Amino acid sequence: MTDPLTKLTYQAFQKGKSYFGLAHKTLSTQLLNWVLPSTPERKPQSLSPETLITLQGWLDKIIETDWQDAQRGVYPESLLFENQWEDFFTYYPTVWFDLLTIQQRANQKRYQEFAPDIDTEGYPKYYLQNFHHQTDGYLSEMSANLYDVQVDILFSGSTDAMRRRVLTPLKHSLETTFNAVLPKQIRVLDVACGTGRTLKSIRASLPKASLYGIDLSPTYLRKANQLLSEIPGELPQLVQGNGEELPYLDNYFHGITSVFLFHELPPEARQRVIDECFRVIQPGGVFVICDSMQASDFPEMKTMMENFPVMFHEPYYRHYTTDNLIERLEKAGFEKITTENHFVSKYWIAHKPVEA
Repeated sequence: MTDPLTKLTYQAFQKGKSYFGLAHKTLSTQLLNWVLPSTPERKPQSLSPETLITLQGWLDKIIETDWQDAQRGVYPESLLFENQWEDFFTYYPTVWFDLLTIQQRANQKRYQEFAPDIDTEGYPKYYLQNFHHQTDGYLSEMSANLYDVQVDILFSGSTDAMRRRVLTPLKHSLETTFNAVLPKQIRVLDVACGTGRTLKSIRASLPKASLYGIDLSPTYLRKANQLLSEIPGELPQLVQGNGEELPYLDNYFHGITSVFLFHELPPEARQRVIDECFRVIQPGGVFVICDSMQASDFPEMKTMMENFPVMFHEPYYRHYTTDNLIERLEKAGFEKITTENHFVSKYWIAHKPVEA
């Protein structure tokens, strides 16, 4: 039975994060417009009242879906209330201190700027970007520490709810296809695992599975190791590497996830990552992608999608919004591909043929 008080508490918790994100974005925009205004070409188009109402409705809907999945046992209810309060109170002031630096870099179009002590050797050229105009891209300790705070503000407190939408298709597919495999022998990989938030959610949903994560950023991997090591008995199996060349055996994983990666890849890299995921996944295994909505999903959100690369440095986003990932997945060999949309994200659920 659903506890009405617990549900109301969760809804209030999510609404509080949403209102906080809105307040931060409003205040920071006003401050920057006063101190250091954006250049004309970085001015976003205003969203219509109808669009804002639609977005609020979608936000309410994903909160309800999040709650219902917990009630169905996809993951424990306690996961809904998790928040990195220590990180928030530690690093939120730095978010404000970094605003002027970010604005200056954006206005001056300094998109590949890294501090002298940042080692950029050996990374793909497309990766050496100040994505979101953030200081030192994804390669500094500060970037890793600020990321979760910044992205949750951007998405009005819904980031974890969007990440958790990969859990239902992942868990259902694993339980259906590999029901004869012992839970502790199930292997799941998160490609571009970042700070480990998706892996932590997967752990709550699949408490006995062996979890793996790979990411290009050593600082984000250290952050992920710190987060996952807080779970009693957890042994993070994290590797620094490129999703285009996964350092794993063929047919090794039962499930693979990737969250908010593909819009930051050029087209050819998207295909190589998909091909590699197909190679390392077992026949019958599932591949779940979470990323931004696309232009064909909601034409009425065209203005918002056009604003995103204007406001943030996302050099591959425009192409991503029109890219056909179903065709890319089929080209690699995946089948039974379905898609879903939750809030401002899109999800692809693809399966490797059993006879592959």
